[in-house]
Amino acid sequence: MTENNDHGADHGAHTDFAVDMSYGDYLGLDRLLNSQVPLSDNHNELLFIIQHQTTELWMKLILHELTAARALIAADDLGPAFKMLARVARVMNQLIQAWDVLSTLTPAEYTAFRNSLGRSSGFQSYQYRTIEFLLGNKNAGMLAPHRHRSDLARALEAALTSPSLYDESIRALARAGFAVDAQALERDWSQPYQANDSVRDAWLAVYRDTDRHWSLYELAEKLVDLEDSFRQWRFRHVTTVERVIGAKPGTGGTAGVPYLRKMIEVRLFPELWDLRTWL
Repeated sequence: MTENNDHGADHGAHTDFAVDMSYGDYLGLDRLLNSQVPLSDNHNELLFIIQHQTTELWMKLILHELTAARALIAADDLGPAFKMLARVARVMNQLIQAWDVLSTLTPAEYTAFRNSLGRSSGFQSYQYRTIEFLLGNKNAGMLAPHRHRSDLARALEAALTSPSLYDESIRALARAGFAVDAQALERDWSQPYQANDSVRDAWLAVYRDTDRHWSLYELAEKLVDLEDSFRQWRFRHVTTVERVIGAKPGTGGTAGVPYLRKMIEVRLFPELWDLRTWL
Protein backbone atom coordinates (compact mmCIF):
# COMPACT_ATOMS: atom_id res chain seq x y z
CA MET A 1 0.00 0.00 0.00
CA THR A 2 1.18 3.52 -0.73
CA GLU A 3 1.01 6.38 1.70
CA ASN A 4 -2.01 8.62 1.62
CA ASN A 5 -0.96 11.79 -0.21
CA ASP A 6 -4.18 13.79 0.19
CA HIS A 7 -3.99 17.48 0.91
CA GLY A 8 -4.70 16.96 4.63
CA ALA A 9 -1.40 15.16 5.23
CA ASP A 10 1.92 16.92 5.74
CA HIS A 11 4.40 16.30 2.95
CA GLY A 12 6.46 13.24 3.82
CA ALA A 13 4.40 12.27 6.86
CA HIS A 14 3.92 8.52 7.30
CA THR A 15 0.22 7.71 7.20
CA ASP A 16 -0.03 3.93 6.70
CA PHE A 17 -0.23 2.17 10.07
CA ALA A 18 -1.58 -1.18 9.01
CA VAL A 19 1.73 -2.68 10.18
CA ASP A 20 3.67 0.09 11.92
CA MET A 21 3.02 1.27 15.46
CA SER A 22 0.97 4.47 15.58
CA TYR A 23 0.85 7.25 18.16
CA GLY A 24 -2.32 5.77 19.63
CA ASP A 25 -0.76 2.31 19.77
CA TYR A 26 2.33 3.56 21.59
CA LEU A 27 0.28 5.41 24.21
CA GLY A 28 -2.37 2.72 24.58
CA LEU A 29 -5.04 5.31 23.88
CA ASP A 30 -7.80 2.78 23.27
CA ARG A 31 -7.43 1.54 26.85
CA LEU A 32 -6.80 4.99 28.28
CA LEU A 33 -9.71 6.79 26.62
CA ASN A 34 -12.14 3.99 27.37
CA SER A 35 -11.31 4.10 31.09
CA GLN A 36 -13.73 6.94 31.83
CA VAL A 37 -17.01 5.27 32.74
CA PRO A 38 -19.49 7.61 34.43
CA LEU A 39 -22.00 5.85 36.66
CA SER A 40 -24.67 8.50 36.23
CA ASP A 41 -26.08 10.31 33.22
CA ASN A 42 -24.93 13.65 34.63
CA HIS A 43 -22.86 15.76 32.23
CA ASN A 44 -20.38 16.85 34.92
CA GLU A 45 -19.31 13.44 36.17
CA LEU A 46 -16.81 13.06 33.32
CA LEU A 47 -14.88 16.09 34.59
CA PHE A 48 -14.68 14.55 38.05
CA ILE A 49 -13.40 11.23 36.69
CA ILE A 50 -10.81 12.77 34.36
CA GLN A 51 -9.55 15.09 37.12
CA HIS A 52 -8.81 12.16 39.40
CA GLN A 53 -7.50 9.81 36.73
CA THR A 54 -5.00 12.38 35.46
CA THR A 55 -3.95 13.05 39.06
CA GLU A 56 -3.24 9.34 39.47
CA LEU A 57 -1.14 9.37 36.28
CA TRP A 58 0.91 12.31 37.56
CA MET A 59 1.30 10.55 40.91
CA LYS A 60 2.66 7.50 39.10
CA LEU A 61 5.41 9.73 37.72
CA ILE A 62 6.00 11.29 41.15
CA LEU A 63 6.52 7.82 42.66
CA HIS A 64 8.85 6.87 39.80
CA GLU A 65 10.99 9.96 40.43
CA LEU A 66 10.94 9.94 44.24
CA THR A 67 11.86 6.27 44.47
CA ALA A 68 14.81 6.75 42.14
CA ALA A 69 15.90 9.95 43.92
CA ARG A 70 15.85 8.21 47.30
CA ALA A 71 18.09 5.43 45.97
CA LEU A 72 20.53 7.95 44.51
CA ILE A 73 20.72 9.91 47.76
CA ALA A 74 21.40 6.65 49.61
CA ALA A 75 24.27 6.06 47.17
CA ASP A 76 25.61 9.64 47.60
CA ASP A 77 24.94 10.31 43.91
CA LEU A 78 23.20 13.60 44.50
CA GLY A 79 23.43 15.27 41.08
CA PRO A 80 20.88 13.12 39.24
CA ALA A 81 18.63 13.15 42.33
CA PHE A 82 18.40 16.95 42.12
CA LYS A 83 16.91 16.72 38.63
CA MET A 84 14.34 14.17 39.80
CA LEU A 85 13.31 16.24 42.82
CA ALA A 86 12.99 19.36 40.67
CA ARG A 87 10.79 17.40 38.26
CA VAL A 88 8.52 16.26 41.09
CA ALA A 89 8.09 19.87 42.25
CA ARG A 90 7.08 20.82 38.69
CA VAL A 91 4.60 17.94 38.54
CA MET A 92 3.05 19.12 41.79
CA ASN A 93 2.65 22.57 40.24
CA GLN A 94 0.65 20.88 37.47
CA LEU A 95 -1.52 19.23 40.12
CA ILE A 96 -2.02 22.55 41.90
CA GLN A 97 -3.26 24.18 38.69
CA ALA A 98 -5.56 21.23 37.99
CA TRP A 99 -7.71 22.22 40.95
CA ASP A 100 -8.70 25.32 38.97
CA VAL A 101 -10.50 23.05 36.51
CA LEU A 102 -12.31 21.04 39.18
CA SER A 103 -13.37 24.26 40.91
CA THR A 104 -15.64 24.95 37.95
CA LEU A 105 -17.83 22.17 39.39
CA THR A 106 -20.53 23.86 41.45
CA PRO A 107 -22.10 22.34 44.59
CA ALA A 108 -25.36 21.71 42.73
CA GLU A 109 -23.54 19.98 39.88
CA TYR A 110 -21.53 17.73 42.19
CA THR A 111 -24.53 16.85 44.34
CA ALA A 112 -26.32 15.61 41.24
CA PHE A 113 -23.91 12.67 40.82
CA ARG A 114 -22.20 12.39 44.22
CA ASN A 115 -24.18 9.30 45.20
CA SER A 116 -22.59 7.48 42.27
CA LEU A 117 -19.27 7.53 44.15
CA GLY A 118 -20.60 5.28 46.91
CA ARG A 119 -17.89 4.96 49.58
CA SER A 120 -15.04 5.70 47.20
CA SER A 121 -12.80 8.66 48.05
CA GLY A 122 -9.40 10.13 47.23
CA PHE A 123 -8.56 9.25 50.83
CA GLN A 124 -8.23 5.67 49.55
CA SER A 125 -5.67 6.51 46.85
CA TYR A 126 -2.92 3.92 47.12
CA GLN A 127 -0.47 6.06 45.18
CA TYR A 128 -1.09 9.17 47.25
CA ARG A 129 -0.52 7.19 50.44
CA THR A 130 2.73 5.78 49.04
CA ILE A 131 3.90 9.30 48.22
CA GLU A 132 3.16 10.39 51.78
CA PHE A 133 5.13 7.43 53.16
CA LEU A 134 8.06 8.20 50.83
CA LEU A 135 8.00 11.79 52.08
CA GLY A 136 7.92 10.65 55.71
CA ASN A 137 4.30 11.10 56.79
CA LYS A 138 4.04 7.58 58.22
CA ASN A 139 0.82 6.21 59.70
CA ALA A 140 0.20 2.46 59.88
CA GLY A 141 -3.53 3.09 60.18
CA MET A 142 -3.56 4.21 56.56
CA LEU A 143 -2.96 0.62 55.45
CA ALA A 144 -6.51 -0.34 56.40
CA PRO A 145 -8.32 0.81 53.23
CA HIS A 146 -6.04 -1.47 51.19
CA ARG A 147 -6.34 -4.71 53.19
CA HIS A 148 -8.75 -6.10 50.59
CA ARG A 149 -5.90 -6.02 48.04
CA SER A 150 -2.99 -8.07 49.35
CA ASP A 151 -0.68 -6.88 46.56
CA LEU A 152 -1.28 -3.22 47.35
CA ALA A 153 -1.18 -3.79 51.10
CA ARG A 154 2.21 -5.53 50.89
CA ALA A 155 3.72 -2.80 48.71
CA LEU A 156 2.33 -0.05 50.93
CA GLU A 157 3.62 -1.77 54.07
CA ALA A 158 7.06 -1.97 52.44
CA ALA A 159 6.93 1.80 51.88
CA LEU A 160 5.81 2.32 55.47
CA THR A 161 8.71 0.32 56.92
CA SER A 162 11.43 1.74 54.64
CA PRO A 163 13.46 4.91 55.17
CA SER A 164 11.81 7.98 53.72
CA LEU A 165 13.43 10.44 51.34
CA TYR A 166 14.30 12.63 54.32
CA ASP A 167 15.64 9.70 56.35
CA GLU A 168 18.09 8.99 53.54
CA SER A 169 19.02 12.67 53.36
CA ILE A 170 19.84 12.64 57.07
CA ARG A 171 21.97 9.56 56.57
CA ALA A 172 23.80 11.43 53.79
CA LEU A 173 24.58 14.18 56.31
CA ALA A 174 26.13 11.61 58.64
CA ARG A 175 28.19 10.05 55.85
CA ALA A 176 29.49 13.53 55.02
CA GLY A 177 30.94 13.73 58.52
CA PHE A 178 28.29 15.60 60.46
CA ALA A 179 27.55 14.44 64.00
CA VAL A 180 24.03 13.05 63.84
CA ASP A 181 22.42 11.19 66.72
CA ALA A 182 22.21 7.43 66.25
CA GLN A 183 18.45 7.43 66.84
CA ALA A 184 18.02 9.59 63.73
CA LEU A 185 20.03 7.13 61.62
CA GLU A 186 18.58 3.79 62.68
CA ARG A 187 15.06 3.68 64.03
CA ASP A 188 11.63 2.22 63.45
CA TRP A 189 11.00 3.60 59.97
CA SER A 190 7.28 2.95 60.26
CA GLN A 191 7.02 5.78 62.80
CA PRO A 192 6.79 9.47 61.86
CA TYR A 193 10.09 11.30 62.01
CA GLN A 194 10.60 13.51 65.07
CA ALA A 195 12.72 16.64 64.79
CA ASN A 196 16.23 16.16 66.18
CA ASP A 197 18.60 18.87 67.40
CA SER A 198 21.65 17.16 65.93
CA VAL A 199 20.02 17.10 62.50
CA ARG A 200 19.11 20.76 62.82
CA ASP A 201 22.70 21.60 63.77
CA ALA A 202 24.03 19.64 60.81
CA TRP A 203 21.80 21.47 58.37
CA LEU A 204 22.73 24.77 60.02
CA ALA A 205 26.39 24.01 59.40
CA VAL A 206 25.59 23.30 55.76
CA TYR A 207 23.78 26.63 55.36
CA ARG A 208 26.50 28.56 57.16
CA ASP A 209 29.18 27.31 54.76
CA THR A 210 27.41 26.69 51.50
CA ASP A 211 30.59 26.81 49.40
CA ARG A 212 32.05 23.91 51.34
CA HIS A 213 28.83 21.88 51.44
CA TRP A 214 27.23 22.93 48.19
CA SER A 215 25.77 19.54 47.24
CA LEU A 216 24.08 19.09 50.62
CA TYR A 217 22.90 22.70 50.50
CA GLU A 218 21.34 22.09 47.10
CA LEU A 219 19.76 18.89 48.39
CA ALA A 220 18.22 20.82 51.28
CA GLU A 221 16.78 23.48 48.98
CA LYS A 222 15.37 20.86 46.62
CA LEU A 223 13.63 19.27 49.61
CA VAL A 224 12.21 22.62 50.68
CA ASP A 225 10.96 23.26 47.13
CA LEU A 226 9.32 19.85 47.18
CA GLU A 227 7.57 20.34 50.50
CA ASP A 228 6.52 23.86 49.53
CA SER A 229 4.82 22.52 46.39
CA PHE A 230 3.27 19.63 48.32
CA ARG A 231 1.78 22.04 50.88
CA GLN A 232 0.33 24.20 48.13
CA TRP A 233 -1.19 21.13 46.48
CA ARG A 234 -2.85 20.19 49.78
CA PHE A 235 -4.05 23.74 50.34
CA ARG A 236 -5.69 23.95 46.91
CA HIS A 237 -7.30 20.59 47.63
CA VAL A 238 -8.83 21.92 50.83
CA THR A 239 -10.14 25.12 49.29
CA THR A 240 -11.60 23.30 46.28
CA VAL A 241 -13.34 20.72 48.47
CA GLU A 242 -14.73 23.46 50.71
CA ARG A 243 -15.96 25.33 47.66
CA VAL A 244 -17.77 22.26 46.33
CA ILE A 245 -19.09 20.45 49.44
CA GLY A 246 -18.68 22.93 52.29
CA ALA A 247 -18.56 21.23 55.70
CA LYS A 248 -20.12 17.94 54.57
CA PRO A 249 -18.22 14.74 55.47
CA GLY A 250 -16.24 13.05 52.71
CA THR A 251 -17.68 10.15 50.73
CA GLY A 252 -15.06 7.86 52.30
CA GLY A 253 -16.17 8.69 55.85
CA THR A 254 -13.58 11.33 56.75
CA ALA A 255 -14.60 14.64 58.29
CA GLY A 256 -13.99 16.30 54.92
CA VAL A 257 -12.55 19.81 55.10
CA PRO A 258 -11.54 19.63 58.81
CA TYR A 259 -9.54 16.45 58.08
CA LEU A 260 -7.85 18.05 55.07
CA ARG A 261 -7.01 21.21 57.04
CA LYS A 262 -5.32 19.06 59.67
CA MET A 263 -3.12 17.51 56.98
CA ILE A 264 -1.87 20.96 55.93
CA GLU A 265 -0.21 21.30 59.34
CA VAL A 266 1.99 18.22 58.83
CA ARG A 267 5.66 19.17 58.41
CA LEU A 268 7.75 16.68 56.45
CA PHE A 269 11.25 18.13 56.81
CA PRO A 270 11.04 20.10 60.08
CA GLU A 271 14.68 21.08 60.58
CA LEU A 272 14.88 22.61 57.10
CA TRP A 273 12.11 25.02 58.08
CA ASP A 274 13.31 25.60 61.66
CA LEU A 275 16.82 26.55 60.63
CA ARG A 276 15.51 29.64 58.88
CA THR A 277 14.81 31.06 62.33
CA TRP A 278 18.20 30.03 63.65
CA LEU A 279 20.34 31.39 60.81
